[in-house]
Amino acid sequence: MESKAGIGLITINRPKTLNALNLQTLAALEAALTTLEQDREVRVIVFTGAGDKAFVAGGDIEDLNSRQGLAHYQGFAEVIHRVFRRVETCDKPTIAAVNGYALGGGAELLLATDIRILADHARIGLPEILLGLFPGAGGSQRLIRQLPLCLAKQLMFTGHPIGAERAVQLGLANMVVPAAELMSEVMALAADIAAKSPLTLKLMKRALLHGGEMTLANALAYEQSMIGLVLDTRDAHEGCSAFLAKRPATFVGE
Repeated sequence: MESKAGIGLITINRPKTLNALNLQTLAALEAALTTLEQDREVRVIVFTGAGDKAFVAGGDIEDLNSRQGLAHYQGFAEVIHRVFRRVETCDKPTIAAVNGYALGGGAELLLATDIRILADHARIGLPEILLGLFPGAGGSQRLIRQLPLCLAKQLMFTGHPIGAERAVQLGLANMVVPAAELMSEVMALAADIAAKSPLTLKLMKRALLHGGEMTLANALAYEQSMIGLVLDTRDAHEGCSAFLAKRPATFVGE
């Protein structure tokens, strides 16, 4: 984990296992997320994987296979669900810099982020069915909310991964860039977002996340409450004043 110029970077660092997730890695991921969430200087959080082969290649199969009894599996499931939900509900914008395979738990982590930028060799998939499993870290539910149901079923029923360009076509990712340019593109985007009002970004994220789970009438009422809060902030007045004065705005998150 590191932070610089308002951008926090979390790197899943188990390259020998293609950054597979086990309980220790999830604990480290959650701790890093907590630190960056609490750091007022950090305005955007980026997730990536160590090396050039994988973002996260899934759960640690050897670790999972060593577990016996429902309680052991439930323990892992509860932790990974909690961590990925925290990523999803984080008040700061999140970006996945997908530098290779995003399979199983890696795809499920990607589905919990706000923006996804893929290296041109990245591949995304939910191959759990090939092991007699199914996506159990939120993938079965987030995917059907982000893709047409028939496409989500095809990905889960076959277990076949898709390439980066196809992922963008389907709407699972924002853009594809050459692998050598991935982090520079991601950091440029993160810097662009970090220059915006962190308070407004927080309220906007909440409106988008929770509004999507409401009826339209309730979501519109929720939006009204959010914009009411925004209009009373220093950042809103700073943004309007800067526009009128034809100068860059300086947002402080108040």
